[in-house]
This record gives sequence, structure tokens and C-alpha cells, in this order.
Amino acid sequence: MSEEKRQQVAGEPVDEVTKGPATIAPARVWRALVYSMHGFAGAWRTEGAFRQEVLAALVLIPVAIWVPATPIEHVLLVATVLLVMLVELLNSSVEAAIDRISAERHPLSKKAKDQGSAAVLIAIVIAFVTWGYILGPAAFRAS
Repeated sequence: MSEEKRQQVAGEPVDEVTKGPATIAPARVWRALVYSMHGFAGAWRTEGAFRQEVLAALVLIPVAIWVPATPIEHVLLVATVLLVMLVELLNSSVEAAIDRISAERHPLSKKAKDQGSAAVLIAIVIAFVTWGYILGPAAFRAS
């Protein structure tokens, strides 16, 4: 019996370092995609801010593609919208992990949650500045 199998049978932790190279088989990629879809669905169900950001993205991404801009500007406009959603997912993950660890109030838990929220705010500011910088001059020329 292999050492890994023995550890599994005995309920001992398996040393990830000695397991060998990770597989890149299609089944693994498929499972990763399924886990990601679970993450999106869970965030949609439980995170109001994420739902707002998805709805904003459904409007802003087509606008970002439609407006007259250079290809790199189109990429920047779309990327900043996705960046806000990405940071929101990470913030929600931090909050969930903290809530899982303990329901009691603790200064470090507050600090982590507040810093996650600050990260979301920075992503939103980056999006606003990018959109304003790219679309602002065109808006002023049109008026």
C-alpha cells in the first residue's frame, strides 16, 4: 500500500508536496469550472453588492465595447468593470472565512473586513477614473 493511501485510510493528512505533479486532465479543468460556477452562484445568492456589480456590468460592458475608442481603451473599460467584480469576490471570501472562524467580534476580524471593503472601494475608484479619462473628453466634445 502506498504511503498516500495509508495516510488516507488512517485519516491522516496527506503531504501535498510528495503527491507528485498536479494533473491538467480535462476532468480536473471541468471540476475547476464547476467550482467557479458554484462560487458565482453563491455570490449571487448571498451578496447584494455582487448582484449590483453584475447588473452594472451587464450595462457597462456593452457600452465599453460600443463607444468609439481604441482597442486598448475598450480592454481597459471592460477590465475595470471586471476588476470591481473580482475584488468583490475576494472581499466576500475574506468575510466568509472570518465569519466561519468565529462569530465573536474581534478587532482583527474588523480590520480584515474593513480592509477588504477598502479594496473594493479602490477598485471602484480605478474604474471611475479609467472611464472618466477615456470617455470624458468624448462626452465634452459631444456637448
